Amino acid sequence: MTADISLEDRFTVPGRYWHRLDDGRVQCDVCPRECRLHEGQRGLCFVRGRVDDQVVLTSYGRSSGFCVDPIEKKPLNHFLPGSAVLSFGTAGCNLSCRFCQNWDISKSREIDRLSDSAGPDDIAEAAERLGCRSVAMTYNDPTVFLEYAVDVADACRARGIKAVLVTAGHVNDDARRELYAHVDAANVDLKAFTDDFYRRVAAARLQPVLDTLVHLRHETDVWFEITTLLIPGYNDSDAEIDAECAWIADELGTDVPLHFTAFHPDFKMRDVPPTPPATLTRARGIAQRHGLRFVYTGNVHDAEGGRTSCPGCGEVVVERDWYVIGRYRLTDDGRCAACGTAVPGRYDGPVGRWGARRLPVHLATS
Repeated sequence: MTADISLEDRFTVPGRYWHRLDDGRVQCDVCPRECRLHEGQRGLCFVRGRVDDQVVLTSYGRSSGFCVDPIEKKPLNHFLPGSAVLSFGTAGCNLSCRFCQNWDISKSREIDRLSDSAGPDDIAEAAERLGCRSVAMTYNDPTVFLEYAVDVADACRARGIKAVLVTAGHVNDDARRELYAHVDAANVDLKAFTDDFYRRVAAARLQPVLDTLVHLRHETDVWFEITTLLIPGYNDSDAEIDAECAWIADELGTDVPLHFTAFHPDFKMRDVPPTPPATLTRARGIAQRHGLRFVYTGNVHDAEGGRTSCPGCGEVVVERDWYVIGRYRLTDDGRCAACGTAVPGRYDGPVGRWGARRLPVHLATS
């Protein structure tokens, strides 16, 4: 039990997805974990809890910090290429990934020490002032701060700034539909392709993530890309990669960009070795054999794995080195300069030149 939740706290707001149970508890309905809470208790995410007989969000307007990044870092390779994105997160997460590389943020229990506070309009104004084409809700999963995320997205869109989610996609259907109705792009972390991995390593389930991907593809116009972090001995077998790529091709189509990224030891998996670059190359080859047309490697220097080729003539239209764009042969509306074939994505003008810079920003407004 905790007694530190109060609606008098200016960062605490009523939640929208919960219901009462016959046994006196209330159930949070944002994500498939469906935490059942007594008065004063917090859910596993830590930022949602019960007070005054309702579920509330305790991190509205609180942030772990702001930073201007290249959009390719999210990673999004087909969304406003080369542009700057204002990134931020809060505390807490609804998964318990043993390999979490943002564990100091996602597993934070010291909400009062979050470094910045900013309302939705403050974030949108800052993005505009800093020349960012978009704002990304990232570092921890925006699912857990849904009410804040939706308001930030709306404030950004009102100023012509795009809204981006970087998420594990582990969310229930009603909350999913609201959240993605307010954003323009997402990168979904498909952590593995077995339910066993999700249960043992992330304390979650695979099917809700697949449901999110299907929803994005068939029921929204949100641009999305998929990332799978390949962990040696856990989710990097040929059979599992093959099954994942076959499912993507069959259920989502061959134009959805897929990023295979390299693991490095962190959090509770420091005894696992880093991912060999050859593993990423092998995975990329499997994906291409399934007909996936835009497959990338990440967290490594790999010229071949960073390229985008025209699906029409095969010309290399974008060359990347980590997050830096070199050769760029697309028109302002995303067509191959050689043959005119449209490259799937969201393009709006010439390529940006933000590069690989990372610019921490202090946004505290109170």
